[in-house]
Amino acid sequence: MTTLFVSDVHISDDYPEICKLFFDFIKKIDTNVNALYILGDLFEYWLGDDDPNPIFKKTRNALKDLSNNNVSVFFIHGNRDFLVGDKFAKNSHIKILSDPSVIELYGERILISHGDIYCIDDEEYQLFRKQTRDPQWQEMILGKPLEYRRNFAKMAREKSLEHTQLDNEYIMDVNEDEVKKMLDQFNLSTIIHGHTHRPFIHNAISNEVNYRRIVLGDWYEQGSVLEWSESGPKLIKLNQNH
Repeated sequence: MTTLFVSDVHISDDYPEICKLFFDFIKKIDTNVNALYILGDLFEYWLGDDDPNPIFKKTRNALKDLSNNNVSVFFIHGNRDFLVGDKFAKNSHIKILSDPSVIELYGERILISHGDIYCIDDEEYQLFRKQTRDPQWQEMILGKPLEYRRNFAKMAREKSLEHTQLDNEYIMDVNEDEVKKMLDQFNLSTIIHGHTHRPFIHNAISNEVNYRRIVLGDWYEQGSVLEWSESGPKLIKLNQNH
């Protein structure tokens, strides 16, 4: 059997190529796959489970069909879709996991996360993350009219783009020491995460521990999928012709 991991798909009406690639990917998942883990930012933005956008309904149906075909689907919130709630989960037959979470793959316990929590050198972003993960703040924003939330999301994306262009790439990447600290806390040596859009399998030795950090890629330019089977993990690039 094979377990699949994706993150940073960024589904949106603004990116029809991404949507097509993702829905084609979902349709081609066969009976050899037992689970799909979505590690955040499935959507470019998520304003609340009450958003009637047809592309979100299509996504719900695609995930529900996958689940009905005996593929378990799990989801971790990202920095773009932290408002995905229980209604969406119920309608799409997925299970929302906490960030981080520990899973077991073929006899190995592994930490999974969106990844932004480890970008501690980006202090401005961490303040934003703390605010948007606060349940009281989320309740407040979800109580606003949908148009208000649309405007908020637009301003947040514009600010994020400006921040990305101005700041050093170093501070927007994960802090390796923070990752190792979290792995040690859980007594683990492997983590899978997204967020940074830098797909790679990193191996490092520290204090005689072999650490492995597997980074998922984004779907802006190409699809990025991690396949994990009994033979181990393998990063796969999809393209528009896949």
